[in-house]
Amino acid sequence: MFTLVIIFSLFLRYTVLGRQIYAVGSNEQAARLSGVPVNLVKLFVYTITGTLAALAGIMTAGLLGTSATNSGTGSELDVIAAVVIGGASLAGGEGTIIGSIIGAAIMAVLRNAFVLLQFPIYMQTISIGVVIILAVAIDQIRRRSR
Repeated sequence: MFTLVIIFSLFLRYTVLGRQIYAVGSNEQAARLSGVPVNLVKLFVYTITGTLAALAGIMTAGLLGTSATNSGTGSELDVIAAVVIGGASLAGGEGTIIGSIIGAAIMAVLRNAFVLLQFPIYMQTISIGVVIILAVAIDQIRRRSR
């Protein structure tokens, strides 16, 4: 995982395609008008995402010893929260891989604290939803102040 984090962080920061990915995420129409091949960039991103999702599925199947179609159900909220806490904007075009890793670590600590404090599962979900709402509100306030 750390190898992939380093490789993709360097890729996004120091390559033309990495900058084009940020441009397409920020404003697809402006990127198109700037000469970025938007459809090819999106195809590349979706291909890499699908490949990494397949790798995660293989690793999960190896960990569980079986392949269950519902093994990741409910993780979506944690993933969104981790990325938003890590500094990515839901509007697109901002954020880093390192920030997402830090956000995931914060979410893991939060989840662990909820379990140790014996919070009911519905309270955990509500708390994570509140964290997402606060992070998005802070992001919107930060965007408007620019």
